Amino acid sequence: MLTTINPVMDQLYNNRAAVPDHPQILERWRAQSLLTRQTHRCELNIPYGGDHKQTLDIFPTNENRGLIIFIHGGYWRSLDKNDFSFVAEPFLSAGICVALINYRLCPDVTLGQIFNDCSLAVNWLAQNASGYGIGIDRTVLVGHSAGAHLVAMLYTNEHLSFAISGGVGLSGLYDLAPLLETSINTDLHLDASVAKQLSPINLKPCTNATLDLVVGGYETSELIRQSALLPNYWPRHVYAAEPVAGYNHFTIVDHFILPDSAQLKRTLTLFK
Repeated sequence: MLTTINPVMDQLYNNRAAVPDHPQILERWRAQSLLTRQTHRCELNIPYGGDHKQTLDIFPTNENRGLIIFIHGGYWRSLDKNDFSFVAEPFLSAGICVALINYRLCPDVTLGQIFNDCSLAVNWLAQNASGYGIGIDRTVLVGHSAGAHLVAMLYTNEHLSFAISGGVGLSGLYDLAPLLETSINTDLHLDASVAKQLSPINLKPCTNATLDLVVGGYETSELIRQSALLPNYWPRHVYAAEPVAGYNHFTIVDHFILPDSAQLKRTLTLFK
């Protein structure tokens, strides 16, 4: 479909242009993630579907205090679970198991198919985690950017085969309509109807679990607005913290896993 680009909106949703040193940040994440995979017990690239992208990684712990499921970002069209293994570190230290899921990417598939991949992956974990010594009675979903959108979408899926204990959305998108005016849509191929159907603000959660939203103070005004938007539609479910000063769209992930991060401490309380 033809996308008419609004230059202002295109800039406000261009997270990489807003963070000129993003290549260095991504490379650092990859190095940290490799070290995490080398130093912790893990099962890698476990298939949950038939496509080579439909895989997940599991980091079990002896304590088995619960499970974090992490969904990566990349505007549904880039990045990989391997870039984010480092996010597991504080949870593994706390005796909490971690799973990171991959999904197929646009433009090879639609955003709706990506949501289906994530639903398939978390249901696979619900049915198979015990085989890896993992219980799912306390399961928390965490996502960054497009992954945060997918976490919110999972809250609306009435066919999940487990109960969500809580969730965290790091710099997410919860209203997809503005993307119709950006170059991102060249790969997403959204129209107004599909954007509405896949926007959490237009849907209802099927769980009583809370969803915490976190965003950096150095993010664009649109990304900050997105995180302030969902509480208006899900007031009984969503807690949106004030933008975290000094952090951008990428480094907000680093902030989340800091030992003194208020959000990390809040997330860990879900496993007590």
